[in-house]
Amino acid sequence: MNSLRFFDSAARHLNLSLAAQELGVSHSAVSQQIRQLETWLGCKLFERHSEGVRLTAAGQDLQRACQPAFDMLEQRLAELQGRAASPHVVVGAPASLLSNWIIPRLEHFERDHPAIQVRLQTATDIALLERRVVDVLIVADAHQSPTIEALPLFLEAIGPVCTPELARRIREPADVLGAPLLHTASRPAAWDHWAHACGAMLDPRQAGRRFDQLGHMLEAAAAGLGIGIAPRELVQADIRAGRLAAPPDLRGTRVRFSLYARAHAGPALEHPTPCPARPTPQTHSTRPRASPHTRARRLKSRHFGEKKAIPEDGFI
Repeated sequence: MNSLRFFDSAARHLNLSLAAQELGVSHSAVSQQIRQLETWLGCKLFERHSEGVRLTAAGQDLQRACQPAFDMLEQRLAELQGRAASPHVVVGAPASLLSNWIIPRLEHFERDHPAIQVRLQTATDIALLERRVVDVLIVADAHQSPTIEALPLFLEAIGPVCTPELARRIREPADVLGAPLLHTASRPAAWDHWAHACGAMLDPRQAGRRFDQLGHMLEAAAAGLGIGIAPRELVQADIRAGRLAAPPDLRGTRVRFSLYARAHAGPALEHPTPCPARPTPQTHSTRPRASPHTRARRLKSRHFGEKKAIPEDGFI
């Protein structure tokens, strides 16, 4: 890498003396590094002529490869310096969870950790975590791998919802599964979980309408387009207003939401507790580094507390 740095400077200036001045070394040091690189590659990179040096064909090829590589490296280093100066955590979750559970808790977290910037992103795919698009992901029943750690957060009660008129005609799970079912991308397995909990069989051919947003699915249910499935907490207002109803003879089911994080998290997750405005007795250099599981648990217990306990007697 050092020889490439010397070569890049010499190739840009086409003058070893100017390269030496730029690098703050002697002319002979530049010559030595160029010779070592030529020996390692097995080809000449420069040719001498009356006015100085010029690149050989091999030297031109190497320069074309070096310049974007060094540019990319400089850009990446600048990004890393920016992250170190202002750490942030990208939290991914379904849109409904962001709006109704995470955002109301942000003020508490940011008050205690003003140096950490929280960025929110609608996300449900565990692959986004593996590709480092998000730092943590809060979803239900995601696929786990050796590189991903999971911390259970809460149980969410979900169940069928529809128009009050349709709800009065439903007496058993078969009545639900025989009607048009409405699905949402944020909870793709919700109907499977509910049918399994009820001891019913969901016909895989019963696709039904699918919606990107939970709110759109609830609007479709209120319009009589079918039966939706939704978290209890998010439909209580619509049920009280008479726009939606939960079939009274049916039980809901519970789905576990967990916080997923990579086993080797970034700096904002490595040390979630320090705050410049509140010095602590121990510094980072003396405090043992907590595991990702422990770090996530701290975030959970201090800022994203448990949801209310779900009663055993059903959905509503």
